[in-house]
Amino acid sequence: MHIRTGIGFDAHSFAEGRSLIIGGVNIPYEKGLAGHSDADVLVHAVIDAIAGVSLYKDVGQLFPDSDAAYKDIDSLRLLAETALLTEKARCTILHIDGVIIAQEPKMAQYIPAMRAKIATAVGVLSENVTIKATTTEY
Repeated sequence: MHIRTGIGFDAHSFAEGRSLIIGGVNIPYEKGLAGHSDADVLVHAVIDAIAGVSLYKDVGQLFPDSDAAYKDIDSLRLLAETALLTEKARCTILHIDGVIIAQEPKMAQYIPAMRAKIATAVGVLSENVTIKATTTEY
């Protein structure tokens, strides 16, 4: 048995006229994140971590923004597809740990829903998903 640990990172700028989706949760805020899909920065980082463990490419190569099929797509669907790739690679997802770095909005009240949605997408218990939120304190 081989144990692999994946690390993912993603960043998106704010954009007018978009919903703010983080961890699969629609967070009420004046702006959303810029991107081809729903721009879910947390889920994209998780996809990168899982893809890395499974020896697949990153989120941008697996689901390119040049493909119209991914325009405004729910990133949880992409995460579920990535989780299926882990099965093909004979890998098992045991735990997911994520960190959101954002000055605003405050995330704490949304974290339980994020954990549940990510857990469902990859097929683990929500107790096996941890998410923290922090600011850069500037």
